[in-house]
Amino acid sequence: MIRFILIVLMLLAFLIGTLPLMFAEWIIGKFNPDLKSRSSLAIVNWGFRCILKISGVKVIAEGEENIPQDTAVLYVANHRSYFDILLTYVRVPRPTGYVSKKEMDKFPLLRGWMRNLHCLFLDRGNIKEGLKTILTGVEKVKQGISICIFPEGTRNKEADTFLPFHDGSFKIAEKGGVPIQPITIVNSAALFEDHLPKVKKATVILSYGKPIYMNQLDKDTKKSIGSYVSGIISDEYFRLKEVYKDQLESSCK
Repeated sequence: MIRFILIVLMLLAFLIGTLPLMFAEWIIGKFNPDLKSRSSLAIVNWGFRCILKISGVKVIAEGEENIPQDTAVLYVANHRSYFDILLTYVRVPRPTGYVSKKEMDKFPLLRGWMRNLHCLFLDRGNIKEGLKTILTGVEKVKQGISICIFPEGTRNKEADTFLPFHDGSFKIAEKGGVPIQPITIVNSAALFEDHLPKVKKATVILSYGKPIYMNQLDKDTKKSIGSYVSGIISDEYFRLKEVYKDQLESSCK
């Protein structure tokens, strides 16, 4: 419980302590939006790194050289933990917004930083509003801002399984003309979700696959793009579990 309490205190201290910085970011954005995006990225990355350090997580990352450096991308990952956002965000090379459920827009201090980071708030129960969110994401990637989405739509609560990847999640890449960057996350639930409310030390594996360019896919694959990408991430997931079996087992003891 100590780690959990420290993380909550750190989060509250960050949200309250950075209020002057948020005001400064607002002023910067009036004159230099790109500088605001980059500085907000650096500030939040610092906060996330502090939280990850408190959690005691050990991260093993593979394939970061696969991330295209000359274009925005649509990051796509499996989703088991709240920590997935922190674990992946601290490694993005450019301003990146995450697609989040609309309920997150109700928390004023958190909402401010999320908007600074180009996060999108998705109303899953309203198709029309959901389409508007996707179109906003298309505009973001065209402006050079990457977007990250968890196409399962929610955190999967069953270990070693995958919920269906929603095909609509990939419209941002298709309409925005940017590559899909698959991320495979292994063992992140061992940090928190597997033993709520405790936060425990764990080893987490992140694997960045080869980027997927939709204009290079055949028609049938495009129609079932969710299943196609889910298959890639699933295959990599079980490969990683076998390769890092000893590290994952030792971290859970």
